[in-house]
Amino acid sequence: MHVLLILNDPPYGSERTYNALRLALNLVRRDDVDVSVFLMGDAVWAAKEGQATPEGYYNAGRMLRGIVGKGARLLVCGTCIDTRGLAVDEMIEGAQRSSMDELGDLALGADRSLVF
Repeated sequence: MHVLLILNDPPYGSERTYNALRLALNLVRRDDVDVSVFLMGDAVWAAKEGQATPEGYYNAGRMLRGIVGKGARLLVCGTCIDTRGLAVDEMIEGAQRSSMDELGDLALGADRSLVF
């Protein structure tokens, strides 16, 4: 089964991105599930390398590294990072620049699409 998670919210300030990442971490542990995470809008900040969060507070970048390390695809909207003055080389390892065309293809090919 292929699950696509689309994240829109910033990594900090609300818990939507955090909860999406928690779900993704759960799903990548399952042998029968392929996971793709697509970051768009302010969610692209979740993949920014070098996040320094307070002790005991979750770190979106660290969570994404764990998700990628378990084999998930991490796609980042190219238009969204350009708009925010970011570059893909500022993202965590494994993040791939992507597009709405690729998101459309992923959505059509996914068994389940979840939007946060």
